[in-house]
Amino acid sequence: MLSSPDLSFSRTLPIVVFNQLGELLEQMAQTVGSAVLILTEATLARIYIPVEWQRQRFTLVVSEQFSALLVGTFEQGSREIEGQGIYSEINAQLTFNLEAIASFVYELKDLFECDSYTHQNLERYQQIIKPNDATLQSQFTLLLLEYLLTQPNQEIIASPSPIGPAVYICQPVEDALKKQISQERLLNQVTTQIRKSLDLPVIMATAITQVREFLELDRLVIYKFAASQVNTQPYQSDTIPFNETALTTDMELSVRESTEIYFSIHENNDRYSPFISTNNQPLLGDCQKYGGYIVYEARATNAITSVLNYTEKNCFIRTSQCWEKYQQGFTLAVDDVEKTYALEECLLNFLRECQVKAKLAAPIMFEDKLWGLLIAHQCDRPYQWNDSEKSLLVAIAEQLAIAIHQAELMQTLTQEKQNLEQRVIERTMALRDALLAAEAASRIRSEFLATISHELLTPLTYVIGMSSTLLRWPLGELSQRQRGYLQTIHDSGEHLLAMINDILDLSQIEAGKTALNISEFSLVNVAENALKSLQKKAASEQINLILDLQIDPRCDRFIGDAKRVEQILWNLLTNAIKFTPKSGSVTLRLWVEDNTAIFQVEDTGIGIPEEQLPLLFEKFQQLDTPYRRRYEGTGLGLALTKQLVELHRGRIEVESTVSIGSIFTVWIPTQAMRVGS
Repeated sequence: MLSSPDLSFSRTLPIVVFNQLGELLEQMAQTVGSAVLILTEATLARIYIPVEWQRQRFTLVVSEQFSALLVGTFEQGSREIEGQGIYSEINAQLTFNLEAIASFVYELKDLFECDSYTHQNLERYQQIIKPNDATLQSQFTLLLLEYLLTQPNQEIIASPSPIGPAVYICQPVEDALKKQISQERLLNQVTTQIRKSLDLPVIMATAITQVREFLELDRLVIYKFAASQVNTQPYQSDTIPFNETALTTDMELSVRESTEIYFSIHENNDRYSPFISTNNQPLLGDCQKYGGYIVYEARATNAITSVLNYTEKNCFIRTSQCWEKYQQGFTLAVDDVEKTYALEECLLNFLRECQVKAKLAAPIMFEDKLWGLLIAHQCDRPYQWNDSEKSLLVAIAEQLAIAIHQAELMQTLTQEKQNLEQRVIERTMALRDALLAAEAASRIRSEFLATISHELLTPLTYVIGMSSTLLRWPLGELSQRQRGYLQTIHDSGEHLLAMINDILDLSQIEAGKTALNISEFSLVNVAENALKSLQKKAASEQINLILDLQIDPRCDRFIGDAKRVEQILWNLLTNAIKFTPKSGSVTLRLWVEDNTAIFQVEDTGIGIPEEQLPLLFEKFQQLDTPYRRRYEGTGLGLALTKQLVELHRGRIEVESTVSIGSIFTVWIPTQAMRVGS
């Protein structure tokens, strides 16, 4: 800050006199010519400033021929009350001292970012400060003398005259109340619109149109930062024809007739820059680097330039100070762009071209995130924004933030719903495809096995038949070795035939082509026949077969497929005999409960480990046991048995203990007799 010894003039002045002195300095600067810098405290509106600068006003003129500094500081607690003829006083200091001016410029420069144009321009102007031209210094002295002589010889602040036109003293209060009521009504309309609708484009377009009309603004726009996620649709209202545009999530702004434009107004740096490539493709990198774009615009007349489709090149690098202030909820009020952006030549030229004389920007924030800005423009003259206008714009920005938050939540929910539906569809299709593939593979396998089995039956019939014939051949004597070979051939053929029949049965059942031959039969006869058919085999293995009939003779008659039931028992008994050591026993029990025949095959075999039980009824599975090599097999017996049981709507279970034995239990309910059977 400046100290008194450096100043040529120091005095406490009314604020009105201080302002007039500043105007004199600006008027003098206009006569200097080119390469002159005129700055006021308006330049500091966009940045954070220390407390001592917040109570300070100044007018700075710097050039090679004439430099001057007028600086004033309000007393603590002092304030200006405008519009009522009452002015606070200010400690004013006027100097032409080169060192004092250079020192002030140095301190002013340090308030800005080092990479900003303001900092660079101040540094450049600091180097050109020279002693004032004597002619120009005299000219300013005469200008100041003329000003003093034209002022009336009376107090600056005069007491109200007791005699004067009658003025209704409450009129200003009534006017203020009416304006406040109108603002509340407008805010209520916007709030109601937000509550009634989730259509963000309609809410924004309606709000900016109503606010622009109420405040009598030349132009009102909504600016969106590129990082914001909620989609909006650019819109311009009032007397301007509407051009439909669509804004996508990746910040693409597609304009009708295939013109794609990126428009970015960087209020965080007060820099306006749209982006368009030579092949009509948006420059995404530039947009993401520099900020955002205008999404809505309302103008008073057709004569006011639109900023939606402006194609000015970007002039500035990014400065973070104003961005940080917006993040804190700061509202930027620029009464005169010529003064505020005196050092931003490129931006100032753009604002002139867009007819912006004054502007007011309020941040649109939700969840502590800066979404965008609500920006008001006055285009015909500088304009001093009052507190009422600032408050209304801030309130509208807050309501827009609520609408945006609602739209973002709805967009998120809709996207999540679509994603969930898509995942369900994809998962359903994947499961259906997997099921169809599994069914097709199973069908092809069954058809293949059935075809091969049928093809094997013809040569196998010859093998079994001819070997059986040779064993009974009446002519000549067969040696023991020859008879042994023929018996091996015959037994192998029989074994192969049984295996092929199992494959055919399994294929038919899986293909759904097997039908039960339902009839009434004796359960005891079926059990006895199954046991008799395996008596010889059991005797050769030195295994004792036991039939335990726990059935009431009155319940002996049963309805089902006798052949298939006998096949089930035969398979279970064969399996028990196969895995039961010599001198062991295999018991077949039979009883009836609630129209359900229960068969139980118990052996004293090697048993089955618990971890292998799930594989027991799988096709082509042979458990790893010591008997695996001794008794070859395809692993179809128990799988076919399970299929036959389920074909009767029954079930099969197994209990087994290693080295003790196994118990297979089958439940087969009585079947319904078909009509005509």
